[in-house]
Amino acid sequence: MAFDHDTASGRWRPGPGLLSLARRTLDLMLPPTDLAGASAQSPGLSAQTWGRITFIDDPVCDGCGQPLEFALVGRCAACEARPHVFSRARAACLYDEHSREPILQFKHADRTDLAPLFARWLSRAGGDLVAEADMIVPVPLHRWRLLSRRYNQAAEMARRLAAIRGKTYAPQVLVRPRATATQGGRSASGRRRNMAGAFAVPAGQKAKVAGKRLLLVDDVLTTGATADACARALKAADASQVWLVVVARVKQSARGPT
Repeated sequence: MAFDHDTASGRWRPGPGLLSLARRTLDLMLPPTDLAGASAQSPGLSAQTWGRITFIDDPVCDGCGQPLEFALVGRCAACEARPHVFSRARAACLYDEHSREPILQFKHADRTDLAPLFARWLSRAGGDLVAEADMIVPVPLHRWRLLSRRYNQAAEMARRLAAIRGKTYAPQVLVRPRATATQGGRSASGRRRNMAGAFAVPAGQKAKVAGKRLLLVDDVLTTGATADACARALKAADASQVWLVVVARVKQSARGPT
């Protein structure tokens, strides 16, 4: 839809598709730049910015996608001590001072033109998880947050990822009926409490979920509380497997997220 209706003001506003089209048109008139202002061959990231991002390659923990120094038989110590509700996870890069800016721009600053780039990262990082999944499911936003932000960044990536890999895109099978406060600044246990009961599978969608292998898509993995809450709701609807792929994950130390 070209325009989205703002029910709070009664006005129509340009939707993410129209904003993306306008941005591509502007790129034809003005040379695109990356987020640091350097010249770029395509909108998003210059070679210099790209080179600063720490992409994650094997070996990784199969349970959480944490990069490892050596391959393990089993899972990392954190996953052994407290297994996630989702059973497997992968991340494209580390969430640090270099990857943070493009992700925040994408999430909060209408940079939907970055969605195709991030979808390709997810396709590479997700590998066999994407190949084996029956459906691609974005982590949903509550309707009030969606109204204020105008788009769901997870959905923008998930839709493109599904198209790239020929998978079923299923944004309707998981909803977020309860509004939650921001996760920023909360402890791991506080994040879990904040997410408790935040997600649900609508009654009319449960048959679509039952017995299926589902791949959740989100932007950043910190403690996993949000993805765990999503996975719990999907498993309650009898999903056979719930996996996770994200653009970036926070690096873990022995004491937890760094």
